Amino acid sequence: MATTTTSRATRKGCAFLLEETPAEEIFTRERLSEEHIAIERTVEEFWANEVEPNLPAIRQKKPGVALEIMRKSAKLGLLGISVPEKFGGMEMDLPSVMVVAEVMGRDASYAGWHSAHTGIGSLPILFFGSEQQKEKYLPRLVSGELLAAYALTEPLAGSDALAARTRADLSADGKHYILNGQKMWITNGGAADVFIVFAKVGGEKFTAFIVERAFGGLTSGAEEHKMGIQGSSTTAIYFDNVKVPVENVLGEIGRGHVIAFNILNIGRLKLGPAVMGAAKSILATSIKYTKQRKAFGVAIASFGAMQHKMAEMAIRIFATESMAWRVVGLIQAQLSGAEHGAADSAKVELKAAEEYAAECSMVKVFAAEMLDFVADEGVQIHGGYGFHQDYAVERYYRDARINRLFEGTSEINRLVISGMPLKRAARGLLPLLVAAQKELANDGQVEAISDPEMRLVQNAKMIALFTLGVAHQKHGAELEKHQEVVMSLSDLFMETFAMESTLLRCRNLAASGNSTAKDICQVFLRDAISRMQAASQNVLSACSGSDLDRHMSRLKSLADYQPVNAIALRRNIAERLLGSERYIF
Repeated sequence: MATTTTSRATRKGCAFLLEETPAEEIFTRERLSEEHIAIERTVEEFWANEVEPNLPAIRQKKPGVALEIMRKSAKLGLLGISVPEKFGGMEMDLPSVMVVAEVMGRDASYAGWHSAHTGIGSLPILFFGSEQQKEKYLPRLVSGELLAAYALTEPLAGSDALAARTRADLSADGKHYILNGQKMWITNGGAADVFIVFAKVGGEKFTAFIVERAFGGLTSGAEEHKMGIQGSSTTAIYFDNVKVPVENVLGEIGRGHVIAFNILNIGRLKLGPAVMGAAKSILATSIKYTKQRKAFGVAIASFGAMQHKMAEMAIRIFATESMAWRVVGLIQAQLSGAEHGAADSAKVELKAAEEYAAECSMVKVFAAEMLDFVADEGVQIHGGYGFHQDYAVERYYRDARINRLFEGTSEINRLVISGMPLKRAARGLLPLLVAAQKELANDGQVEAISDPEMRLVQNAKMIALFTLGVAHQKHGAELEKHQEVVMSLSDLFMETFAMESTLLRCRNLAASGNSTAKDICQVFLRDAISRMQAASQNVLSACSGSDLDRHMSRLKSLADYQPVNAIALRRNIAERLLGSERYIF
């Protein structure tokens, strides 16, 4: 069983806004164990030998190709990384799951098959299934005998999942629930054998079921014609009097929302490494292109404009990576007291993911928007060739767009980022509003910090709290109804988390002599606080009233910073990228 090698302090979700975190406390990619690195090498070898040669066939939807590769991956244990050994799995930790997700994320089509099966398709049974359900289904899912899918979305109930119309009615003999209805946008829908289906018992009680295609009455629609991820299977699913045994109710009747929302927390976190796998591939492809492509008699890699783009791509990947692995460390710290594989370990893991639901949403939003940026710049670096289907970046560009919709839209996730901590604050579980009110009353006092980067992070926290204080003073308990304000607050929280995560990781790397990380940190922190200034200004202008001038003066003092030579720093970063021809930080 793979385990992390360093213990971490346990902190509450969103406590980063209120507390200082020592650099040595956070988990980073550099702290993966030798066992984790060995897992990564195994997955990369599998990718090179089995997945990559078959990607053209997968993208063309040649029948059976993706399933054959998945069954081969099952022999290495890749379909059961986190599943207990007694059910045929590898019983490995969360960092192991993340390592696999990053490699698989290099191609969105194959990643769709793999992640839907191992994540939202299998985890509901692992986390919420009875012992009998686990014994019946998990070994067959881990071996690849069965392919799993997750059926939540409906034509008239997208983000509003609880508005589902699919019904489940108890049969006269009390032995079955009869399912009728329709689901849409179901990944693996055309080939799956087992579905996690959400339906309303009696038209009212939102409930999850384990539904086998073999039960009869379940049919798949035609494959959808999608903008991207064209090699994945996406179909509608129809239920026509499907007889589901009562023992296939998953969890409790009327508690399906608990399963849906908790599974999404983990899915949002896993999207981080999957997206990084794609982003690193785009960057590597773009670097190589700049060294090969010549204009005005020289390789375009020598142009400052190209170096700026490549450096910025790497900077944003680095920040995303810092956030995602920090959240992994936070969850692992929560899990450290529970024996992996124990009867309650699944519940502990779910509770840990729920504690950091806001941070998981931050990773999802930041990662998805980072990949959009990287893919767009990849096309721009390729010029006209980037718009042509013969070049990989054209496909990457189309594939990237889905991530802002996956695992809940970015808008829904932004509501979670600020909504979750505000709900906890209202219940007295997080002194967030107290801190916000204190910062609002601070009225211009800024603590003198000689360290310019640490000062930027501290000021970012003050901007976030100060802006929240103004918004809460204006709207009080009605704040959540003002979505434009809430989303700007979420951006402030997210940028603060990204800034601190990046700084703390860079401090750890600096100790090992990595000077490029310092360059990344200096550029990213200053750009991020400028974005925060714009987001805060959006809230202040809507909520300050007659105090706007005073509030804007306070914001200006907090967002002020000494600039650095970002051109030179980006050139340093680009030089290292060009030397390695890949992301190497």
